[in-house]
Amino acid sequence: MRMLLMGPPGAGKGTQAKVLAERLNIPAVSTGDIFRANVKDETPLGLEAKRYMDAGDYVPDEVTNAMVRDRLSDADAGDGFLLDGYPRTLAQVGTLDDILAEHGHKLDAVVALTADTDVLVGRMLKRAQTDGRSDDSEEVIRHRQDVYTAETKPLLRVYEQRGLLVEVDGVGEIDEVSERVIAALKTLGD
Repeated sequence: MRMLLMGPPGAGKGTQAKVLAERLNIPAVSTGDIFRANVKDETPLGLEAKRYMDAGDYVPDEVTNAMVRDRLSDADAGDGFLLDGYPRTLAQVGTLDDILAEHGHKLDAVVALTADTDVLVGRMLKRAQTDGRSDDSEEVIRHRQDVYTAETKPLLRVYEQRGLLVEVDGVGEIDEVSERVIAALKTLGD
């Protein structure tokens, strides 16, 4: 199974990625984890990404794409993966298609976790307090929701047109949401 896990900030992608990857016996591949590992290991791509991250800028697509290409070439991703945090732009959709085609693969599913914006903002404010993240004010959190809506949400339409998209309510207990995702994945083959 080669799948994407998408949804707005705070929808529970990271949590669900871990649970689902274990249940489906595929690696969870998070771009955030890839960035951190490359920076920690001081790879050439990691050093380049660090320059942008330290300046508070987005890491350019060419660096992100190269890191994802490298990670999906690893042996553990050969039989499948759950990709979290990529693609985020229409240009990255094309790059991911190219990366998969190089290995003779294609996506099997795209799961979009959904939730009301106010629920997500409340969830993220609570997490910010718990984790001591003073930079996550309501204004910043709402801005991140707006950026998702403007830049990443349009990708869902692309995957819907390809017949790969399933939308799942991301509100509820972790196991409850995981069960919804597994049930939704079974409907794709119908």
